[in-house]
Amino acid sequence: WETLPHANWCGFYRKTGEAMLTVGPYQGTMGCLRITFDRGVCGAAARTRETQLVPDVHLFPGHIACDARSRSEVVVPVLREGALLGVLDVDSPHVGGFSEAEAARLERLVRDVFSPA
Repeated sequence: WETLPHANWCGFYRKTGEAMLTVGPYQGTMGCLRITFDRGVCGAAARTRETQLVPDVHLFPGHIACDARSRSEVVVPVLREGALLGVLDVDSPHVGGFSEAEAARLERLVRDVFSPA
C-alpha cells in the first residue's frame, strides 16, 4: 500500500470455503465481503492460481465493481506448498495502473512471505 502510491485498494482475500474468498486485512475503501472463484479478477486468480494483470477492468468478463473508481487491477494468488491460502488484490484508479515488473515484485513478495521457512 505505502509503496504503490497509484493504488486505491490493497488487501487480501482469504480462502474460506471450497470456492470462496472472504475479505481479510486491507487498506482503502470498503472491499467486497465475499467473492466466489467463478467471479471477478480475484476469482480468476484463485481458480487458475495464476497472477491476473488487468490493465482495464471494464474489459474483463465478470469484473466485480467493489469500487467504481478502480480501473486496473493486479491479483496474485497466495500459495503455500501448492495449497491456495487466498489472493493479494491491488487496484488502481488508472487504466494500465500496474506494470509487469510491479506484478513480478508482488509475486516475489507473496512468495517470500508465505513460503515455509
